[in-house]
Amino acid sequence: MAEAEAAQLKEEGNRHFQLQDYKAATKSYSQALKLTKDKALLATLYRNRAACGLKTESYVQAASDASRAIDINSSDIKALYRRCQALEHLGKLDQAFKDVQRCATLEPRNQNFQETLRRLNTSIQEKAANNLIVLGREEAGAERIFQNNGVALLLQLVDTKRPELVLAAVRTLSGLCSGHRARATVILHAVRIDRICSLMAVENEEMSLAVCNLLQAVIDSLSGEDKREHQGKEEALVLDTKKDLKQITNHLLDMLVSKKVSGQGRDQAMNLLNKNVPRKDLAIHDNSRTLYVVDNGLRKILKVVGQVPDLPSCLPLTDNTRMLASILINKLYDDLRCDPERDHFRKICEEYITSKFDPQDMDKNVIAIQTVSGILQGPFDLGNQLLGLKGVMEMMVALCGSEREVDQLVAVEALIHASTKLSRATFIITNGVSLLKEIYKTTKNEKIKIRTLVGLCKLGSAGGTDYGLRQFAEGSTEKLAKQCRKWLCNASIDTRTRRWAVEGLAYLTLDADVKDDFVQDISALQAMFELAKTTDKTILYSVATTLVNCTNSYDVKEVIPELVQLAKFSKQHVPEEHPKDKKDFIDMRVKRLLKAGVTSALACMVKADSAILTDQTKELLARVFLALCDNPKDRGTIVAQGGGKALLPLALEGTDVGKVKAAHALAKIAAVSNPDIAFPGERVYEVVRPLVSLLDTQRDGLQNYEALLGLTNLSGRSDRLRQKIFKEKALPDIENYMFENHDQLRQAATECMCNMVLNKEVQERFLADGNDRLKLVVLLCGEDDEKVQNAAAGALAMLTAAHKKLCLKMTQVTTQWLEILQRLCLHDRLSVQHRGLVIAYNLLAADAELAKKLVESELLEILTVVGKQEPDEKRAEVVQTARECLIKCMDYGFIKPVS
Repeated sequence: MAEAEAAQLKEEGNRHFQLQDYKAATKSYSQALKLTKDKALLATLYRNRAACGLKTESYVQAASDASRAIDINSSDIKALYRRCQALEHLGKLDQAFKDVQRCATLEPRNQNFQETLRRLNTSIQEKAANNLIVLGREEAGAERIFQNNGVALLLQLVDTKRPELVLAAVRTLSGLCSGHRARATVILHAVRIDRICSLMAVENEEMSLAVCNLLQAVIDSLSGEDKREHQGKEEALVLDTKKDLKQITNHLLDMLVSKKVSGQGRDQAMNLLNKNVPRKDLAIHDNSRTLYVVDNGLRKILKVVGQVPDLPSCLPLTDNTRMLASILINKLYDDLRCDPERDHFRKICEEYITSKFDPQDMDKNVIAIQTVSGILQGPFDLGNQLLGLKGVMEMMVALCGSEREVDQLVAVEALIHASTKLSRATFIITNGVSLLKEIYKTTKNEKIKIRTLVGLCKLGSAGGTDYGLRQFAEGSTEKLAKQCRKWLCNASIDTRTRRWAVEGLAYLTLDADVKDDFVQDISALQAMFELAKTTDKTILYSVATTLVNCTNSYDVKEVIPELVQLAKFSKQHVPEEHPKDKKDFIDMRVKRLLKAGVTSALACMVKADSAILTDQTKELLARVFLALCDNPKDRGTIVAQGGGKALLPLALEGTDVGKVKAAHALAKIAAVSNPDIAFPGERVYEVVRPLVSLLDTQRDGLQNYEALLGLTNLSGRSDRLRQKIFKEKALPDIENYMFENHDQLRQAATECMCNMVLNKEVQERFLADGNDRLKLVVLLCGEDDEKVQNAAAGALAMLTAAHKKLCLKMTQVTTQWLEILQRLCLHDRLSVQHRGLVIAYNLLAADAELAKKLVESELLEILTVVGKQEPDEKRAEVVQTARECLIKCMDYGFIKPVS
C-alpha cells in the first residue's frame, strides 16, 4: 500500500512540476520519500526534489538531495548534473567541475556538458587569478607566490592571451613588485621590458592602465620611491638599478613614435615619463634623467606634439595625446637648471621645426606649425621665441589663406595659442584680428568658424577683468559669447570642436556681462559639464578657468584709494570694477551653478587620472570649491553631490595656494556637516591633516577659525579621530589660539580643547609637571565671554572627573580657583552652572581634605541654595548635581540632614 501511494505521490509531484508549481511538487516528493524504501524510487524522488530546489533557488537543499540520489546510484547522470548546477550557484566551482567532468565522461557527445565544462574551467581560472591578485597585495602572500615559482605561472597566464587572465596576471605582478627591489628586478628581467611595453600598447584601455601601474610599481621599487624600508639582504642582491631604469625610459620613448602603439598606450607611456623623469623637488640638484630624455627623446616628443589627426601619416592618438606631450615638454623645460641647458633644448626644437619647412610638401609645413602650436601650450616663453624664427609667422599667415581645411585649422589654432600674453596679443591684434575676421566671414566650415571665433575671443579678453580696458567695441564681446554658447549646446558638432567653444568662454567670462548671461543659460552650463565628464581631458583647464571666472574666485588685488588718486593725478589707467562683479551678483551665480549640478562635474574632473590634471588646474578647481562653500546653506548640497570626497586629493596634492584653498573648503564643510556623511568610512581620517595645516600662523584668521570649528566637530565624533588630531601635532596650535586676543578664535580653540581632553594622551599632557595648561583652562572659566566659559568649564569638568590628581592640581595653579568655581556655580546660563557644579562634585569626591576646605567656604551655601530649588524640566540636571554634592558632604560627616 505505502509503495503504491509513494508512486502516486511521485506522479502528482511531476504534474505540479510541469505546471511550474515547484512548492507543491516539493511537498509531494517529500511525502513520497517518507513512504518508500525502494532504492530506485528513492533516487528518482531525491533527484526530482533537487530539480525543484534549483527552480526555487534553494541551492543548498538541491545539492543535498542530488548527493543522496548519487549515494544510491553513483552513475545517475541527471543527479550529477543537478548537483553541479547547485554547487556552481553556491560558488563551489571545483566540486561543480568534478561533477560535470564525470557527466562528460559518461556522455562524451553531450554538447551541454562540454559547454558547462568549458565555462567552469574559465571561471575557476579567473577565480584563481583574482585570488592571486588579493594574495599578491600582502607582503607575506607576495613572497609566497614568488618563492613557489609564481612568476613562471603568471607568465603562462599572460601567454593564454585571454584578456581577463592577462589582466589578473599583470595586477598580481604589480603586487609582487610593490615595495620590493629584488623581486621587481627579477620580474622585470623575467617578463622583459619589450613584452611589458607591447602589452601596454594594446587598444584595451583597462589593460593599458594595468600595465602602466605595473611599470610604475617597478620604477618606484627600483628608484626607492616606494618609501618602504628595504632589508639589507635585498640591497645586497641588487647592486645597481640605473641600467634597468634607463632601459625602461628608452622603451617608453620608443613607444611614443611607434605606429604599432595604440593611442591609449601612447598616453600611458607619456603619463609614466611625466611622473618619473622630471625632479619632484627642485631642491634636488640632480636632473640627469631630464637631460638624458632631452638628448635621446625630445625629438620623439616633438613628433607627437606635431601630429595632425587629419593627415594620413598621423600616429594613433586619443583626444589627450598631444596635450600630454605639451605638458611633458613643459615639465622637462622647467626641470632645466641653467641657460646653457635651456639653449640646448631650444636649439633641438628650432632644428626640428626648420627641418620640416618644405616648399614642395605642404603636409610638412603643417606639421611644423602644429609643433610650434603644441610648444606654445607647454613652455610659453620657449614657444614665444620659436614664433620669432624666420618663416614661422609667415607660414601661419600663408596657411590661413590656404584652400585646405586642415591647413586653416592648424594655422588658426596656432594663432590662438600665440596670443596668450598681453604684450604678444597687442602685436597680434594689429596683424591677426583682420586675418581672423576675414576667415570668419568667408569660411563655410563650422570647425574653422569656431576656432577663429575663439581667437577673436582671446584677443577680446586681453584686458582681463578690467572694465575700462576693453579691446573690442561695447556689446561685441557678448555677441561672441552668445555664438560660443550656441555651438556648445549643438550636440551634432564633434566634441573636439565644441571644446573650442568652452575655450572661448574661458576668455570671454572675464567680462561680467558674459558670465552673468552664461550662468542663466542652464542648457549651456550642463553641456559644458557633460563635456567635462568625457574621456577628452584637454578640456579640464578651460572648464576650470570658466568656473573660476563665473565665481570670481581669482585673486583680486586690493585697491588702495591713495594710489588710485595718485594714478588719476598722473593720468595713468585705473582698473574699474564692473557692477555685476559685486557680492550679491556673485552669490546669485554660485546658486545657479549649484542648481545646474556643478559639484558632480567638479568631482568627475578631480578623478581624471592623467598628467593633464596639472597642479594649476587643481588649484583652479580648489578655488571654485571654496567659492561654492561660502554659504553654509549650500554645503549640504555640495556634500550630497560628492564634494567632500573630491576635495581631499586637492588638499593633499598641487600648488601651495591650491592646497590651502581646498583645505579651507574642507574646513567649511567639516565645521557644519555630519563627518560620517560628508567623509564616510576611513576617509574622515584624511581630513585631519589639511585642517591642521590651516592652524599655521601664516594663514589668515578666518582660515584658523574655520579649521578650529572643523576640528571641534571631528574631535567630538570618536577617540580615534581625537588620537589622529593629537598625532598630527595639532595640540600646541590649539593651545596657542586659546591665548588669542580675538574672541571668536579663543572661543573656537577652547571648544576644540573641550572635546580633545577626552583623549588619554591629552589628559597626560595636563597631568605632566612644568606646564600651565590646567591654569589656562581654569582662568578661561573666569572669562566674561559665556561661550569661552562654557567650553573651558566643560574641559575642566571632564579633566577633574578623569583624574583625582588634577582636582588637587587645580587648587594649586592659581589663587583665584575658588572664586572662579563659585562664579560658575552661580552662573545665569544653566549649561555653565551645571558644568561648575560637576567640577565641584569632582573636587568633593577626590579628597576629604579638599572637600573640608570647600565646605568651609561659601560654596556650601551656594550648593544648599541651588539644591533647595524646585527641579523643573530645565533646571533638573543642575538641582540634581547640587544635591549629589550635598550628599557627598553628608557622607564625609561634614553636614547633617535637618529632619
